Amino acid sequence: MLIIQPITQLDGGLLRRLITGYTTDAVYHASRTETDALTVFELRLTPLAQPYTKEYGALLDDEAQRRYAALAAAGHAFGAFDGSACVGIAVTEPQQWNGSLNVWEFHITPASRGQGIGRRLMNAVLARARELALRTVVCETQTTNVPAIRFYRALGFTLDGLDLSLYANAAYPDGEMAVWLKRAVE
Repeated sequence: MLIIQPITQLDGGLLRRLITGYTTDAVYHASRTETDALTVFELRLTPLAQPYTKEYGALLDDEAQRRYAALAAAGHAFGAFDGSACVGIAVTEPQQWNGSLNVWEFHITPASRGQGIGRRLMNAVLARARELALRTVVCETQTTNVPAIRFYRALGFTLDGLDLSLYANAAYPDGEMAVWLKRAVE
């Protein structure tokens, strides 16, 4: 039986086991046209000839692990448990100054995807945002992570921003760029 519950203790082993990566058969390509009178950003879904797999590997350094552990201790992390096994995680951080709840990590194990676990986990995140009287939930992912973008959109998130250089100064136009999605808290 699947249970969604707060996680108050996080360790690097659990994070590394859950934050693995993704595979996609398409990516979004970004373009920007800029004049004095008009700036236009465009994201265009482009099918790939071969699937692209992104493996996160050693993504979390010690500082990030400590930060996430502190967020969990403060009640801002949730786990999806199938029995005693954690099969999904959400690590969030409230931003009181603008009334948002940022989702820094949101992952479901590959074997557990497509079973509604992510939807249930996001419902816990939305409930936390309501509990804190926040106005919006914010997620960030990559232009190459089409499965995540589709998932967030299916849950009512909409594209709210594009950062062409969050990951690297030279990411635009051919690299991986950040996509920001938001959902109002009802």
